Amino acid sequence: MGFGLVLASCAVGPDFVAPPPPEVEGFTPEKTGSPGNGQRFKEGADVPARWWTAFKSRRLDELIQEALDHNPTLEAADAAIRVAQHNADAATGAFLPQVSFNSNSSYIYSSGDATNTTVTQTGYSFFSKSLQISYAPDIWGANMRNVESLDAQRDIQSFQKEAAYLTLAANVAKAAIEEASLRAQIAATRRIIDLQEQWLSLLERQLAFGAVAGTDILSQQAALAQARQTLPDLERRLAQQRNLLTALAGRYPSQEVGETFDLAQLVLPHELPLSLPAQLVGQRPDIKAAQASFHSASAQVGVAIAARLPNIVLTANGGSGAFQLAQLFTPGTWSYTLMGNVAQPVFDGMTLLNKQRAAEAGLEQAEAQYRGVVINAFQNVADTLRALQADARAVKEARIAESVAKKYLDKIRSQQNFGGVSQLAVVDAQRTLLNTAMARVQAEAQRLTDTIALFVALGGGW
Repeated sequence: MGFGLVLASCAVGPDFVAPPPPEVEGFTPEKTGSPGNGQRFKEGADVPARWWTAFKSRRLDELIQEALDHNPTLEAADAAIRVAQHNADAATGAFLPQVSFNSNSSYIYSSGDATNTTVTQTGYSFFSKSLQISYAPDIWGANMRNVESLDAQRDIQSFQKEAAYLTLAANVAKAAIEEASLRAQIAATRRIIDLQEQWLSLLERQLAFGAVAGTDILSQQAALAQARQTLPDLERRLAQQRNLLTALAGRYPSQEVGETFDLAQLVLPHELPLSLPAQLVGQRPDIKAAQASFHSASAQVGVAIAARLPNIVLTANGGSGAFQLAQLFTPGTWSYTLMGNVAQPVFDGMTLLNKQRAAEAGLEQAEAQYRGVVINAFQNVADTLRALQADARAVKEARIAESVAKKYLDKIRSQQNFGGVSQLAVVDAQRTLLNTAMARVQAEAQRLTDTIALFVALGGGW
């Protein structure tokens, strides 16, 4: 592109300037407070490039790396970058003279003068070799603006690859957490089922001595069946989650990944980076892609304006022609021409003017879309901060609720042994413990998932 800059005496159209960061001091109306309960925000800290290592899981690290190495989405993104790069490189050829070589060999067979009574047929050969050079000086910078637009489109593809990279890593991490959550829910359900089976066995022994009624047995059997009923759906979801992890790793379902995940193996990151608002626009791939699109649209305005201005094409043509091949390089067979052509559109039914207006409207559209992407990005960060604050409280309350439910069930069962409470109260206490255990697992998993969401919302440290 540097050669084009030398050749262009001027480049019409706007010179692109990156938009300044939004003039805001934070992501929320008030100063963002740390979530607490084991997590705090570190304002201005850099987002690590391999942010997933904050969960301290070797299995997760290995699976994400496998996905990054073999997932077809990233391979397609790489190919898209190469396509855009080659298109930009091809456009730079317009800065240089275009040279072509022509070689013609012909045999002409003529019947002579058809008006004569005697027709004499003759034949002869003709050989010609020529070299043509043409050059269109980029006096208005049309070629330069076109290459500038194509370079920006290549940048778009690069930033979209960043987004794909970030999304893929986040999807693997979220899928691993969901698998861990499902395993924990299945384990909690089985623990409750074991308790219910033990209690049912005790009731059946008591029934043999007439200590309980038959309805108590039926009530416990119904509660046990309801708990067992929840297992098939959880196991189905776990199997599908395994399929998802396998696909994200670039494998077929029959080639299931070996890594398995449990909540106990995933460490909740305690220090969370919180970028400054001015940093965010330089970190998020979607914002950078929108800015590159804005840049491309700006360059297209210059291309449209240049098309309405006079353009010059210089042409030189030299070669040799002879009736015999051996005579091509003898004196007297050479010829050359030099030409200069100036073209100025005069009337085209306002076609070029309307194309310029379309390019200018496209620039306004790209600018508005850029501002929309920035606003959505800031909203995304704000939503995640709120979610993490709520998650800290939700996990705390869920753990308290599960602990209380466990104590309540133990108390109820103790009293029921002495006939102090009904079997219905025991069943209700068992159901409460199951629900609180499931809620606690889901709250812990949601907190891990929202932590991932924060890393993604801040741009993933690419």
